[in-house]
Amino acid sequence: LPEARVDAPAVIAVKAELLILAVPDTQLPALVDELADRVNPSAIVLHTSGALGVAVLAPLARLGCTTIAFHPAMTFVDDPDDTARLADCCVGITAADEIGHAVGQALALEIGAEPVRVPESARPLYHAALAHGANHLVALVDDAVVALRAALAGGVGLDDPEFLGGGSVDALAERVLAPLARAALENALARGPSALTGPAARGDAAAVTRHLAAIDAVEPAITDAYRAQSRRAAAQSGTSAMIDPVLEKENR
Repeated sequence: LPEARVDAPAVIAVKAELLILAVPDTQLPALVDELADRVNPSAIVLHTSGALGVAVLAPLARLGCTTIAFHPAMTFVDDPDDTARLADCCVGITAADEIGHAVGQALALEIGAEPVRVPESARPLYHAALAHGANHLVALVDDAVVALRAALAGGVGLDDPEFLGGGSVDALAERVLAPLARAALENALARGPSALTGPAARGDAAAVTRHLAAIDAVEPAITDAYRAQSRRAAAQSGTSAMIDPVLEKENR
């Protein structure tokens, strides 16, 4: 935003007609208190926190501001694609009244996003679901890449640049995993738990045992995550009776 004015929040708040508070959740209450005696009372004030609803903006609402919790359900990694992705996401909107909801919906539509109402009391669960599905997905994929790199490191031909496509073992691990992970995500969104495949879903306790031993030799922390996720996959597939005893034994 090359033409944007950079100044202290309290200075900006005096004249702003639309005030967007995009700060970490822990900083939001203090920022609201700081702005309470400076904000333009006719302003629209929104925050972008996922877990917090509109109640945190109550001091500004009492002054006459239209307050909105406005959370883009999207991950931002300081990349040029971040802005483009806004037009393909949903925005979780919580407001104190219908005027706030109407304003929030209009703002979401203005950036090309889809507005979705989230009840105030459901904000923590809403945010937990998104964090579990996105943040934990990143952690899961990174663990899988670490294990796959270890598995491919001694592969025949990996010292051949032609075999690697001019890349490295690290890049090869991502190339192997990417099509599988994308297909699994698409299938999960379209079919739910019925998209589950693999040993836990089949009740193949012997394969799960071998997996735990192999992963543990690379990184025990990944073993813990694999064990927990295998237990959950088995529960979703109805194979817990076959898988859980193995997981309990390996955990001892």
